Amino acid sequence: MAKPPDILSRPKVIEVEDLVAHYGDRMILRGVSMDVREGEIMVIMGGSGSGKSTLLRHLLALEVKTSGTVRLLGQDIDRLTPLAFQELRKKMGVAFQSGALFSSMTVGENIMLPLYEHTRLDRSTMEIMARMKMEVVSLAGFETLMPSELSGGMIKRAAVARAIVMDPKLLFFDEPSAGLDPVVASALDDLILRLRDAMGMSIVVVTHELDSAFKIADRITVLDRGNILFLGGVEEVRNHPSERIQNLLNRRTEEEVLDPDEYLRRLTGMDVGDGGERMGGVL
Repeated sequence: MAKPPDILSRPKVIEVEDLVAHYGDRMILRGVSMDVREGEIMVIMGGSGSGKSTLLRHLLALEVKTSGTVRLLGQDIDRLTPLAFQELRKKMGVAFQSGALFSSMTVGENIMLPLYEHTRLDRSTMEIMARMKMEVVSLAGFETLMPSELSGGMIKRAAVARAIVMDPKLLFFDEPSAGLDPVVASALDDLILRLRDAMGMSIVVVTHELDSAFKIADRITVLDRGNILFLGGVEEVRNHPSERIQNLLNRRTEEEVLDPDEYLRRLTGMDVGDGGERMGGVL
């Protein structure tokens, strides 16, 4: 499917500026800056430990950052009152990697849950809205089943139906193809494209699946060790001259070359000073 040529001319719906994040003393994100445009599918990729899941959690305001700015739909999330932030969250949908369906609820009840929590609609109206979204994800007629009765792909689609039941402006996916066979994963990719094209949603997808990323992305952000290596179009990243990016894309391992002092620091957990003074002069 041809990608729109005017992505960068559209308004920004997500803006990240110089985002720094730590877990304890360990720096995970090192001054990350990126944006997502209206009606765009932005794919975030990177190797294990690159910071992509941490970036997603900060976009969802599930973590407290060290410094930097995150703006969603033009609003700085740090400057919002709890009530204003709750209103902003109603414009966001999230499909978690595991689906995160409640096992004690039927599929229909899971999908209606955001409507119960955030609206005062009567039950019959909520049921109609849930069935409409189940039609969108090709789950019509399955509303009375329990999550344990669904296949892995159906659970993923039910999670998407719940994420879009309130027609959010921003939709987030965490590893949507994980654990799915190629045919089901491709069908889920097609669904993500339909959501963008038919409903005008701006979508952020965190994935390590190259085929999926290249199929759905308008732009791709490549993270490595907490830094952005690349942000641009699919063909640009495919043909990028960086050896590091090509190694990530082609899953080629790299031999890490460590300074001897750094290696010793890792083993001992201590800093190594000149001449080994911090280690009692044993160096």
